[in-house]
Amino acid sequence: MAIEDGQRQPRQRIAVIGAGAIGGTIAARLDAIGHHVTVTARGEHLAAVRAHGLRLRGAFGLHTARVTALELLQDAPDLAILATKATGAAAAIEANHARLAGVPLLVVQNGLGGELAAAELLGHGRVAGGIALMAANSMEPGVITVTAAGDTIVGGAEGARFAAVLGEALPTSETPSIEGAQWTKLLINMVNALPAIVGHSVQDVIRDPGLRRVMLASMRETTQIGLASGVRFQPLQGLTPLMVRIVASAPRRIAQQVPLRIKERLGDVPNLGSTQQSIRRRQPTEVDHINGAVVAAAARLGREAPVNAALVELVHEVERTGRFLPASVVRRLA
Repeated sequence: MAIEDGQRQPRQRIAVIGAGAIGGTIAARLDAIGHHVTVTARGEHLAAVRAHGLRLRGAFGLHTARVTALELLQDAPDLAILATKATGAAAAIEANHARLAGVPLLVVQNGLGGELAAAELLGHGRVAGGIALMAANSMEPGVITVTAAGDTIVGGAEGARFAAVLGEALPTSETPSIEGAQWTKLLINMVNALPAIVGHSVQDVIRDPGLRRVMLASMRETTQIGLASGVRFQPLQGLTPLMVRIVASAPRRIAQQVPLRIKERLGDVPNLGSTQQSIRRRQPTEVDHINGAVVAAAARLGREAPVNAALVELVHEVERTGRFLPASVVRRLA
């Protein structure tokens, strides 16, 4: 979203709850354009941000954001952005509930319907949904590396407000259907489970013909279940509704161009994917909200999504054992 001279948003107090890879990128960019930014974090990451600032590297440039870093919000902000993992969203809202009363909130998360769940917990409807299409890693406390730039998509209630604010800091656009955009992002997020299972980068997994076949099978289930549920997939990151239908029903030699295109958009810097990052940090993954969301949506239709169900189980196995699995184990799924 381009901002014309004289139309810049006034400086605001913005809280980013969860300053990991995505939340940290958003917070640092908002700080860079002059907003008063408070972030919440924990442990070594919180200590590093307090000591050295929130350090941003990579595709959006270098910036050290001297943000206020807290475990919990102490004051009500003008605007808030929830960027925790989906697994920690409810707990983060409950912990900061008193400071978020009536405050416009943007929920930037993987999975489906995070903004609806947040609105129910908060008891007000001033909640927008957001999708981050950038690729970012946070493997060192206090440091965020953006490996590939991408848009931030917002929609729903308060969507226009957040599009205007974020549009000054990051490439941002507003979608007419946040549900449709979430389903398209869910399709893109099918790149996450396999790298987390075998311990390789997203790019290396897609280069492997056998692993790419399994990834495509998980994508095919996602598109077929979404379309059967009446979802209108929205265009995101070069994925058009036509390409969604190609994934759903075209021959494999044609449909595999979708994951190959995603690999090209990620560039040459190895990207671990958010699920593998969580495993390497010994944190719970979002696999139940990504691949598991497809399984749940299929069940609501009286159907199954066996490839996604198997990927959920394998990710949980790696979480439990701390050991990545041989690629040969995964290739058998498709």
